[in-house]
Amino acid sequence: MTWRERRIADLAELVNGHPFESADFADEGPIPLVRIRDILNKPFQTFVSREVVPEAAFVRDGDVVVGMDGDFNLVYWTRGPAALNQRLCLLRSNGQADTRFLAYALPSHLKVINDLTYSTTVKHLASGQVRGIKMLAPDVSEQRAIADYLDRETARIDALMEEQQRLIELLRERRQSVIESAAGHGLDGAATTKASGLSWVTAVPAHWVVANIRRFASMKTGHTPSRSKPDYWVDCTIPWFTLADVWQLRDGKRTYLLDETANRISPKGLENSAAELLPAGTVVLSRTASVGFSGVMPVPMATSQDFWNWVPGDELDSIYLMWVLRAMQREFRALMIGSTHQTIYQPTAAAIRIPVPPLDEQRRIAAYLDEQTAKIDILIAETERFVELSRERRSALITAAVTGQIDVRAAA
Repeated sequence: MTWRERRIADLAELVNGHPFESADFADEGPIPLVRIRDILNKPFQTFVSREVVPEAAFVRDGDVVVGMDGDFNLVYWTRGPAALNQRLCLLRSNGQADTRFLAYALPSHLKVINDLTYSTTVKHLASGQVRGIKMLAPDVSEQRAIADYLDRETARIDALMEEQQRLIELLRERRQSVIESAAGHGLDGAATTKASGLSWVTAVPAHWVVANIRRFASMKTGHTPSRSKPDYWVDCTIPWFTLADVWQLRDGKRTYLLDETANRISPKGLENSAAELLPAGTVVLSRTASVGFSGVMPVPMATSQDFWNWVPGDELDSIYLMWVLRAMQREFRALMIGSTHQTIYQPTAAAIRIPVPPLDEQRRIAAYLDEQTAKIDILIAETERFVELSRERRSALITAAVTGQIDVRAAA
């Protein structure tokens, strides 16, 4: 078996995509149009008629399609005939290459080009750069054997990763169900129940109260001091929770916010705005853009106007309230369906009704959910690590095979 250095231009024909007119685009039609966003197996969103597609702009199964902007993604095409848009190119074997081998071998070369390409905006790849890529390659029969081997082995790894991803989704669903069950039904499965009047839980223990959240907590919002007043932004010492900090809450693992916020405001800015310094124990709920995420303030803090905040009274435990809001997460997401402006408006927030057990029971429920979700989070983390290791194994296997480090015929 002889490996020698070859250029892509020696192995395949490169065809650039066609600059279609936007007037030719349609939401449906006979020919799907492949745009950069469609490379990663996303559903086609744009179609064109057969009459506007030059013959050279057709991509066929077995071609390799390369995105020439952004991350320089690549795919071995198996989605049937389609039209290739500009800023994409295809590679078609000239008889010297198995295009599956190219699809396995090229990503590492494209990554090197991407890493070395400087751009303050979107990175661009030129056709000449693709044609000029040099790579070690054996003869086409050996390329085919390597591709056959990698097709088998990567399919096994992919199937295993898909199985583990399904497990992760099941664990996440289980986690949410545990939260909804404990926050809505309590821990005593034998308790007498009554209708809740709530959409997310049909019945609650009979001794619980179901009422407007404002009966048990003061509702507050936040604000941004005027940016046109420079003196409001001097000596900023007050933690100020904004959308830049929501990342802390997205996975639902953190109870308390970090007091080291991305931004801070000054006492003067606070005094001259509608923002308030809220006490430790205040429960926040993101209301704009990233909607429905909640947590508890560990120290006195202020927030931007992107949050609804509740200061619990003596009959409501902060951590229990946080878990109730997390139990309602599906509700908050449903509010966003079909909405162009992603937000929880004041009337909706002010009308929230919650189940409220006695204080000691609230604390038992909160402690139970802390414990149970932590256990599930460990299982999720272990499974995610397994998936990541499998992904690394897949990448290493491809690298070894396309560089001749594995005798694929012996391994078959």
